[in-house]
Amino acid sequence: MKTVGILGGMGPEATILLMQKLLAAVPARDDADHLPLIVHQNPQVPSRIAALIEGTGADPGPILARMARDLHIAGAAALAMPCNTAHHYAPAVVAATPLPFLNMLDLTAAALAAQGARRIGMLASPATRLARVFEAPFAARGLTPVTLPDDSALLAVIRAVKAGDTGATLGSRLHAQAHRLINEGADHILVACTELSLMTGHLPEATPWTDSLDCLTSAIADFAQS
Repeated sequence: MKTVGILGGMGPEATILLMQKLLAAVPARDDADHLPLIVHQNPQVPSRIAALIEGTGADPGPILARMARDLHIAGAAALAMPCNTAHHYAPAVVAATPLPFLNMLDLTAAALAAQGARRIGMLASPATRLARVFEAPFAARGLTPVTLPDDSALLAVIRAVKAGDTGATLGSRLHAQAHRLINEGADHILVACTELSLMTGHLPEATPWTDSLDCLTSAIADFAQS
């Protein structure tokens, strides 16, 4: 099997969740049946929120490029990054090594189009919207993002998850934000923040949804076993 290098730590729990999903993706009978990963768990990557929303933070690009080079040297055969917003800096990651980059945004857009989704309700950090990271992948597949007129409440949920809250009260708040997107005309909900991947049990049951982290999980498993 091929080893995949993970640019992680954005946030730490989301990276651990990806690893758990990859463990579950393989019907293993022994340790050697599992997928080989090299995980660079670096919570010191400068805040994407501070850089893109507040305009006061350091540029995460150079740190991410350094992480990519570290993973290449360590023996990774491909790279993946379980953070939607950080894909704004994907060009720096791609330029840092000759390794293939499993782009979570492209993978997600392809999965949405394959399901027949058209108007995509974005459960995402405002930084993802401001950086317009999904714009090109969505446009290439005829998808329209649906965002909230005011996504400050959604950002508050994301910040709470980063602080360790994944309880029922916070889940109710996320549920309400998803319903607001449906009321705005979304026909499909996209979990486009890997912090919110920890909260998918609180999404409305009547509307189909996709988690970008699941799309990345499938691509990593396919590559590792190819």
